[in-house]
Amino acid sequence: MIDHKSKLPLHVQVEEHLRQLIGEDKFKKGAFLPKEVELANRLGVSRNTIRQATNKLENEGLIVRKKGVGTKVAEPKGLMTGLDHWYSFTKEMQDKGIRVTNLQLKVEWVIANEVIRNFFHSAPDKKILKLSKLKGEASGGPIVYFESYFHPRIGVSEEDDFDRPLYPMLEEKYGVVVHRSYENISARAAGALGRKLKVEAGFPVLYRERFVYDVGDRPVEYNIGCYRSDRFTYSIDIKKGKGI
Repeated sequence: MIDHKSKLPLHVQVEEHLRQLIGEDKFKKGAFLPKEVELANRLGVSRNTIRQATNKLENEGLIVRKKGVGTKVAEPKGLMTGLDHWYSFTKEMQDKGIRVTNLQLKVEWVIANEVIRNFFHSAPDKKILKLSKLKGEASGGPIVYFESYFHPRIGVSEEDDFDRPLYPMLEEKYGVVVHRSYENISARAAGALGRKLKVEAGFPVLYRERFVYDVGDRPVEYNIGCYRSDRFTYSIDIKKGKGI
């Protein structure tokens, strides 16, 4: 159901609904998704809202549309991610039909470094909740190591269920709607993290630093991710702006 009173935009709610649909077995096996007009009537939104959501999923390579034929779930293309995803790594992989799990999970209160303190505008002695996760396939080993730090005003605690997708949990339990992020991406040697990722210290990893904000442009989360370069691709979909 679509909540017309929610702060979450309608097209984002429709997008989430569609992500659930394309994760169902019948659609993964080749069944056509409902037509645009059918979805609009069923969800009580305009066809333009449906189009906004399906355009995003098509741009991500999750669905394939053929004029006069219909819309189907796209064939999985491996472990890839993009810059415009606002949900967790686990949910993103689930949407692609890839099952990952938490190989390690740790929650602790720490004194934040200068980068995090400046982002959160917090005092030097203020402890911040830190979440560490090592994710991968149970049979294929580790893929990525994450560290997340949360702004104290949110109220996130070590009692929260961090086995579930992070951003939906923040929204449902704390009313925090993630709106945008600023990211830095670079290549580094694995170093000490090589032990966790099961690679040599000199092995190249993709290092992604993310600063996450809510709809009020307030800081929510500081997150770093270290991806094994042999098992992951960070894709970027760039569109030409007007007048260029």
